[in-house]
Amino acid sequence: MIPLLFLGVCSSLPAAAPDYARDIKPLMASHCTSCHGAEKQRASLRLDSADGMRKGGNRGPAVIPGDSKSSVLLKAIAGADKFAPMPPKGPRLTEVEIALLRDWIDAGARAPSGEVVTQSVTSRHWAFQPIVRSALPEVKATDRVRNPIDRFILARLEREKISLSPEADRVTLLRRVSLDLTGLPPTPQEVDAFQADTAPDAYEKAVDRLLASPHYGERRARHWLDLARYADSNGYSIDAPRSIWKYRDWVIDAFNRNLPFDQFVTEQLAGDLLPNATLEQRIATGFHRNTSLNQEGGIDVEQFRVEAIVDRVNTTGSVFLGLTVGCCQCHDHKFDPLSQREYYQLFAFFNNSDDPTLELGDPAQKRKRLQLTKEISAVEKRLHTLDRYTPEKLERWEGSLSPESRASLPASIQHILTIAVNGREPDQQEALIAAYRRSEQVSHVVAGLGQPLPFAATAHASALDARLRMEKRLAQLNRELPDIPTTLVVNECTTPRATTVMLAGDFLRKGATVSPDTPSVLPPMKPNGTPNRLELARWLVDPANPLTARVAVNRFWQDYFGLGIVETDNDFGTRGTLPSHPELLDWLAGEFIRTGWDVKAMQRLIVTSATYRQSSNTRPESMSIDPRNRLLARQARVRLDAEVVRDVALASSGLLNPKVGGPSVFPPQPTGVYAFTQVPRTWKASTGRDRYRRGMYTWFWRSAPHPGLTVFDAPDASTTCTRRNRSNTPLQALTLLNDQGFYELAQGLANRIMKEGGNDDDSRLAYGFRLCVARQPKPAERELLAGLLQQESGRGEVNAWTTVARVLLNLDEFITRE
Repeated sequence: MIPLLFLGVCSSLPAAAPDYARDIKPLMASHCTSCHGAEKQRASLRLDSADGMRKGGNRGPAVIPGDSKSSVLLKAIAGADKFAPMPPKGPRLTEVEIALLRDWIDAGARAPSGEVVTQSVTSRHWAFQPIVRSALPEVKATDRVRNPIDRFILARLEREKISLSPEADRVTLLRRVSLDLTGLPPTPQEVDAFQADTAPDAYEKAVDRLLASPHYGERRARHWLDLARYADSNGYSIDAPRSIWKYRDWVIDAFNRNLPFDQFVTEQLAGDLLPNATLEQRIATGFHRNTSLNQEGGIDVEQFRVEAIVDRVNTTGSVFLGLTVGCCQCHDHKFDPLSQREYYQLFAFFNNSDDPTLELGDPAQKRKRLQLTKEISAVEKRLHTLDRYTPEKLERWEGSLSPESRASLPASIQHILTIAVNGREPDQQEALIAAYRRSEQVSHVVAGLGQPLPFAATAHASALDARLRMEKRLAQLNRELPDIPTTLVVNECTTPRATTVMLAGDFLRKGATVSPDTPSVLPPMKPNGTPNRLELARWLVDPANPLTARVAVNRFWQDYFGLGIVETDNDFGTRGTLPSHPELLDWLAGEFIRTGWDVKAMQRLIVTSATYRQSSNTRPESMSIDPRNRLLARQARVRLDAEVVRDVALASSGLLNPKVGGPSVFPPQPTGVYAFTQVPRTWKASTGRDRYRRGMYTWFWRSAPHPGLTVFDAPDASTTCTRRNRSNTPLQALTLLNDQGFYELAQGLANRIMKEGGNDDDSRLAYGFRLCVARQPKPAERELLAGLLQQESGRGEVNAWTTVARVLLNLDEFITRE
């Protein structure tokens, strides 16, 4: 009886809780840690430790001690709450194993303290390793070495038994470096002076002159504005205009005054957070206000605020890190060691920003505007007693217009009436209101004249007279209002926003809450208070960060050789191309940092190298070994950027307005460009000197950019563009020949040739050729042009020379940097 009694007592005791080390950890190792362990952490979740399970991943804690029903881990294993059953491959957990896990969680998910956890595997990919400046290589052809760059290039060529190409002739060299550094061709006088200068440093002096030119800042800024996705409109279907040209001017000025690159980056990402931030530093934050803005009716404002932040994260990754971080918006990166959780940690830096409009007027302008605004308000108040305009009345009037009434209105008002209400620009809305008021005035007079009593007619006439006088005064006051420019900037929120992982990239599906932080594959941020955009910017330009300097100098190299040392300049990750000259890339990056991030010094270093100064002529002996010229046994021959195509035509014609900066302008463009946009627009071509501004100042509508830009591969500015395409199409030739803007420039070139080129056709042909391609024409070229001139002479001298000018502006050499 005693043994039976003992057994009965034992069976009534509660079962012991599962042991973590004996029961749970082996279970996780068998089923879970291949995807959630040291080597791989799907959904930023590690299940190879109790602490990792409690910490959880993108959805929050995986286990909640004491509450197995709410624990994500058990839901995933069971395939509950829209989870795909886990694990996705291999044997599933048995009911007994699931019960063990459930009991362990309900018992408090206890585990021994001091559990040893394997460190996560760090990437061995070259781009994530520290920058190492190797010693300059020894080379045989020391006579071709002009600076350290050449040693790296020659060392690689000598291994392939290839030599550098001869140096380009002096005319080609000056035209090349002028176009590369300023985007403008050299004048005949500059070419003559350079050829006459026999000093050993003649070329270096020419480079220094170009670097000191205000047009240098314009050229470098155009490259940067592609990265910043700069445009003059908001994008999406409405694509309303925006004022942000002050940011463009800040970029030009920053390059001209050689602002150190680390400061250049910091001010654009966080100028508002710098101590005692200046107005210019706040303007610089327009870098991240170049995002598109959706103004359609009925949109979810929060959705598109999130879209703007996503764009800023992706742009930051591409521009500064050269990584495709955008791949992590919805899931962990498939190829690089970047997780979705880390994506939203970067997102958190930008999520605490507001997007205000900054007013830039001086105190006197603001005082005058305040005074005039008060008077305008008083006049409008008096006018309101006679003018009962309201938006509702305008809407009723617009709806009541018959086809006959519409036809009687001015053509400009008829055009506005065809535009959707939410797509009208402010000046269009004002014009419509004015038209409504004019119709009201007519009704006012007719009503007075229609009254039987003279008194009524007199009263109506008196009221109309008072109304017209007040409207005239109101118009005068509005004309006197100072035009105070504004620009778009970024400010830090006073109340921080919480940031969560967005499951599958859906802003409505909130996962775990995250704090601002940087990817773990890169050196960590230096602890300095609460992480914010300023700390992010400082981390980007920290010399310990191996990517920012590499990415920057690679893009400089790309600007001067057509391709970067790393061809995939926006992807330094594992799927990107390997560097053609890794030691050179690191040497340049280290030199950039060593010189205090001196941008002009880096440009000078590259363009004064023997590598840069080579001829671009192809060589049979190198084509078989290096058909794509990745080893740089010659210079690259590249088509000019879209804006520069216009610039060289402007400069050659003598019509170029060299003014630097200012609001965007409207050069001529073909009619019908806006026939297919959702919101019809008008393009009133600029007059006077504004008609001949450089291409980078052309107003850029995202929905319908100027055709002269798009035909030559200008990006659409919807996302960052780190490398432009270069196409070759018949439309380009047709544009250069027949587009109104280029035809005007051909006429200008013809007049310049006749005025400055001498008194005989031969000297004029030579002068026109030099204006366009810098060199003298060859005999065969001169003969062809002379024949064309003779053929066209029957149409009159001006027309004949205009035809010759059209040919010169259409030469392949004219739109090519040799």
